[in-house]
Amino acid sequence: MATPASNSDSIPALTPASNLSLSYLSKMTKPTHVTWLNDTGQTAKTADGSVVSIWEFSYKQDDAAMSAWAKHFREHYCRDAELPDLVSGTGKTNAEFLLEMKFPDKAPGLGPATRSGDFGEILVADYLEYILDYWCPREHRYEGRKNPNVSDPGTDIVGFKFSGKVEPTDELFTMEAKAGLRPSKENRLQTAIDDSGKDLLRDAATLSAIKQRLLLKDKGEALTVQRFQDPVDRPFTRVSGASAVLDVNVLDKMDIDKSDASKHPNKNNLKLVLIKGTSMMDLVHALYDRAANEA
Repeated sequence: MATPASNSDSIPALTPASNLSLSYLSKMTKPTHVTWLNDTGQTAKTADGSVVSIWEFSYKQDDAAMSAWAKHFREHYCRDAELPDLVSGTGKTNAEFLLEMKFPDKAPGLGPATRSGDFGEILVADYLEYILDYWCPREHRYEGRKNPNVSDPGTDIVGFKFSGKVEPTDELFTMEAKAGLRPSKENRLQTAIDDSGKDLLRDAATLSAIKQRLLLKDKGEALTVQRFQDPVDRPFTRVSGASAVLDVNVLDKMDIDKSDASKHPNKNNLKLVLIKGTSMMDLVHALYDRAANEA
């Protein structure tokens, strides 16, 4: 068996920009829309006694903040710098290209569910990055979809926390985020818990995909991911998460307390989060429209 790497081993090919330690992340500017996400101080308990922290998303009618959020949101599908070349030759406007070729549909069908799912994933990734101080690389996250209305398989969100050297306390946080913004009988938190239990089997493929996407942008950041690709020689701490992003009307009819995490393979290091808000599906459609029309 290989000898575990010592704590003095540095991650290869780190550049100052990609040495994303906790101290670096804490200096990042928090987007205004993230300040609308507030800890209620309330908790719920699942059937097995696991604690669910409850947050509330209270968005404001602030054009500047919404425009900045729309840009941040849009670039999960297509970076603005690449948009002119992608649109060129199509005969479409930027807005038409995004709405028809990149964004899930607003019309009934698979599109609205994918819209709400993507919205929930991006909001929870913002929570991990700007509130919990994890590095959550999301470049090109939804760019390669052959069908904009079909979600990608695999782990929803991945966050990293580390010092730049190999330490057993370095953290790999894998989070499943499920949205419930329209009436549903499905317990979305339970679905997130169940899917989170599969993440330990998907880590290798997920990390490889993130590394491949980052190679298109920053080789240093891409190589940083490899710190977490060999848990035997480079041990780290695994943190699992399950989250539900719910409209308050959906939450009122959902039995969150009947959720059960007792069979989760990483139960001792499992974080459960619920984010609630009002008129959330209207917000989702408005955000997609703004993201398209302001491109």
